[in-house]
Amino acid sequence: KADAGFDEYVSDPANPVPYRPRPVTPTYPGAEWPVWLVQDQRFVDHRADVLTLTTDTLTADLRVAGDISAELFAATSGTDSDWVVKLIDVYPEEAPADEKTKTLMGGYELIIADEILRGKFRNSFEHPQALPPNKPIKFKIDLHTNDHVFLKGHRIMVQVQSSWFPVYDRNPQRFVPNIFEARESDYQKAIQRVFHSAELPSAILMPVLDQP
Repeated sequence: KADAGFDEYVSDPANPVPYRPRPVTPTYPGAEWPVWLVQDQRFVDHRADVLTLTTDTLTADLRVAGDISAELFAATSGTDSDWVVKLIDVYPEEAPADEKTKTLMGGYELIIADEILRGKFRNSFEHPQALPPNKPIKFKIDLHTNDHVFLKGHRIMVQVQSSWFPVYDRNPQRFVPNIFEARESDYQKAIQRVFHSAELPSAILMPVLDQP
């Protein structure tokens, strides 16, 4: 809802966003586990519970080097929530296939940086706190250090979601101090809002270097 200053989606623990395309094979043994972080993210493009934001096509190379982070102003109708942020390099549709793997790269969505934050641990891992329902909160999410060049003709994408299963366990979306004590009734749908107004400016912070 751009005119309202936020976008929203419904997160359902009964239908979590997978971290790699289904069917998800067993982790060990399995050929997919070592390479899942470079798998094409288009497999979640169709999902209504994945918020996708994309820039226009870049007219020049853009080099990012250093610490990357997300400042997410977000709210949930529940009392706990996971926030997953993925920074993605979107290849042009006419990109050639990868010479080594023969992977078709046209339109490929490659993760550059990513992380998940469980809302109740936003201030402390030792002392989890419930989230106030429907109240925007600033979540700082460390996307770690990287050195990457978004090439001319590519686009920059950000995906935000509230589950990443089964690499991370499902959040009930109702506050429970200990996830191992969560009951079936604790698992509930929640309306998630990500704000992008002047007062609540969600953003990805990237150190951009001048090209030589």
